[in-house]
Amino acid sequence: MLHLTPNMLTMVGFAGVCLAGWLMIERYWLAAGFVYVAFSLSDSLDGTLARAQGRSTTFGAFLDSTLDRVAEGVILGAIGVTFAQDGTSWAVGATFLALLSSFIVSYSRARSEGLGINDNRGGLMGRPERLVLTGCGIFLAPLGNVLELTIAVLAALSTLTAVYRMWFIKRSLDATEPPPA
Repeated sequence: MLHLTPNMLTMVGFAGVCLAGWLMIERYWLAAGFVYVAFSLSDSLDGTLARAQGRSTTFGAFLDSTLDRVAEGVILGAIGVTFAQDGTSWAVGATFLALLSSFIVSYSRARSEGLGINDNRGGLMGRPERLVLTGCGIFLAPLGNVLELTIAVLAALSTLTAVYRMWFIKRSLDATEPPPA
């Protein structure tokens, strides 16, 4: 019997996403889409497995969150590489903005929780939404400029979400802090 720990599942999910990135660079879009979806779903099960096995740990949560960010960087990086190979500079820029904004969305949530603001989850592009939109773009990449447009939408909506979350944090802190003297 396979004794899979939650941290092992996190690592397997990350390795699978790296494989999807390589498949994208090699232009195996359909295979990349299936691998990306399968391993992104398996990665979402590590917390469930940890709770079911009674193995939830602070390090496990940290490892999962950290590798989620790196995996997002790998996927968007691979997409950016394909755009650079195709000479679509604007799409490379949109990919960079999508990556930056997705990191800010995730960071702002984590940082706000560290500040005691535990309800900063608003906006259109949380991690699940980014995964779904990116996955759709990967599957549809062979169809003209669909991936470029998907990344442009991802960049725009992730940026709006990042701005919204920063505004929400400011508003929450202003409500709890006395005005400066």
